[in-house]
Amino acid sequence: MAAMLAPSIFLLIALNAYPLFYAVSQSLRDGGIAGPGEFIGLENYTTALQDPAFWEAVRFTLLFTVVSVFVAWVIGTALALVLRRSFPGRSAFRVLLLLPWVVPVVVSTTSWNFLVATPSSPVPTLLRELGFGDVQILANPNSAMAIVIVFKIWGTVPFMMMMMSSALQAVDPSVEEACRLDGASRWQRIRHVILPIMSKPIYIAWVLASIFTINDFPSVFLLTGGGPVGSTSTLVVFAYRLVFQDFRTGYGVAVAFLITTALIAMSIYFFRRINRASANG
Repeated sequence: MAAMLAPSIFLLIALNAYPLFYAVSQSLRDGGIAGPGEFIGLENYTTALQDPAFWEAVRFTLLFTVVSVFVAWVIGTALALVLRRSFPGRSAFRVLLLLPWVVPVVVSTTSWNFLVATPSSPVPTLLRELGFGDVQILANPNSAMAIVIVFKIWGTVPFMMMMMSSALQAVDPSVEEACRLDGASRWQRIRHVILPIMSKPIYIAWVLASIFTINDFPSVFLLTGGGPVGSTSTLVVFAYRLVFQDFRTGYGVAVAFLITTALIAMSIYFFRRINRASANG
């Protein structure tokens, strides 16, 4: 069996190893699109750590990820708890809630741009009619950041809802019933019984959603392009601009490796929490 699998395993390693080593080499050079450039060691990494634009991208990436994942998790958990009960139209309601996740991101961002991009779009027009004056949502850094985050929450809620719905299947109804008979309120049952039992799936959902959000290029780029004035530039958008617009390939690849390092560290932390939750369970 091992001999039969060896060629496939070797091919997979070869296909992944060459791009990885080539990218490492690129990150240690000052090259661009035209060529690899000269070897400069870790200069690209030190440049990134001293670059205000890099730290601005780090700041927004953290805000974008933490707020999007946490709010989407809260809403998704609440919806999972609602859908746990039987009521008329539950199946149709569940399908409607899944639409933001299954619709292609290009279609979603185009729709949202139609709603908010220009002063004549529906949302700015409505705000103007309500007396807020001329509102240019995507031209203002604060409102642009809010729109990008809300869009990501909107697209992540269905994923969280499905993850939490699956996790709720592991909660024994008899345990909840015993707590109810002991006088525990619904909130107390959720906080002290349901959520601790679901801790492992919750950590897994947080890890996956965080990775998806940090690596989410199309949502940000298609909505705002990282603007205005870089206020909505995440690390992946920042790296893209370095490579394909500024033609600073080495610097852009170095930023990509810093993103990868951060994701590995985050994953290790959460998987330790998952193992701890499993041990306690």
